[in-house]
Amino acid sequence: MLIIDCPWCGKRPEIEFRYGGEAHIARPADPSALTDQEWADFLYSRTNPKGLHAERWRHIHGCGRYFNAVRDTVSDFFVVTYKAGEARPDIGGDK
Repeated sequence: MLIIDCPWCGKRPEIEFRYGGEAHIARPADPSALTDQEWADFLYSRTNPKGLHAERWRHIHGCGRYFNAVRDTVSDFFVVTYKAGEARPDIGGDK
């Protein structure tokens, strides 16, 4: 079982959390100005790296808050978690 460190509640088992997609995806300032292809890319195109990846998670069976995590997609190891809105930590070796 994975143990995930919620920035507000501390370490909890993985069953308390839900994946929320790739982290740090900025919503377009004016979505109506985008072409259909640009809008589709925003909605559906995500990176799928092998290695370190910044993701959003939600502590659904706890505080209910979203937070970000850097996770190694090869080992499933959570390198670091941090509050939503904070800058991604510089941990070296990541994209």
